Amino acid sequence: MSNRFKNKIAVITGAAQGIGKRVAERMAQEKGALVLVDRSEIVHEVAEALARKRKTDVISLTADLEKFAECQRVMDAAIEKFGRIDILVNNVGGTIWTKPFEHYGEEEIEAEVRRSLFPTLWCCRAALPHMQAQGKGSIVNVSSIATRGVNRVPYGAAKGGVNALTACLAMENGETGVRVNATAPGATEAPPRRIPRNTREQTEQEKRWYQQIYTQSLDSSLMKRYGTLDEQAEPILFLASDDSSYITGTILPVGGGDQG
Repeated sequence: MSNRFKNKIAVITGAAQGIGKRVAERMAQEKGALVLVDRSEIVHEVAEALARKRKTDVISLTADLEKFAECQRVMDAAIEKFGRIDILVNNVGGTIWTKPFEHYGEEEIEAEVRRSLFPTLWCCRAALPHMQAQGKGSIVNVSSIATRGVNRVPYGAAKGGVNALTACLAMENGETGVRVNATAPGATEAPPRRIPRNTREQTEQEKRWYQQIYTQSLDSSLMKRYGTLDEQAEPILFLASDDSSYITGTILPVGGGDQG
């Protein structure tokens, strides 16, 4: 195992479960110091396990990253603890409902966009001045190949916004030393979420709509399978590390050949 993140300070959002948790675990293996953020208290368990097993220098924070003030608080805490922010992994997001667009209500559409665009937008805004002042930094946004998919139009629109944000920020910061990239994960095998995004029991129709997503995802993947958490984490780690020092403004599809 290399030590790509030795002496690096990384803020990882959505770190309690799934891809975000695996990124935190892998970065800890490579000696990174971490600020783990999630709206769920589970994030403290993740941090405690890393501190105990890996002797990781880590703090954990709960925050509602759909609000700019909360994102600012997180970055301020990172600076207070470690003095700088070298890496920001924006992993918060995820579709809440799965159904054809005409079945979404107004409040549901707004909720999807708030969940999957604004945490990335606000965290970039809060962290960027610190990175610019340092003259160096790496931001990795987690988008989705669902920008071309079925039954998730508001989510896909939000992730399309993440793609545009990534490209525009990279153009603005090409000469500041701050790199901005994104991965676009495809369908991924993961343990059941301890806290689901939508706690209401699915109707039979909603189960059929979700099955359509499953079928479309496999059909679109050239490899005809779901990815693993490690297969999603590694591209994020690569783009976060100095190994990708001449890469910025890239949205990297990680979907078994599905380009999104």
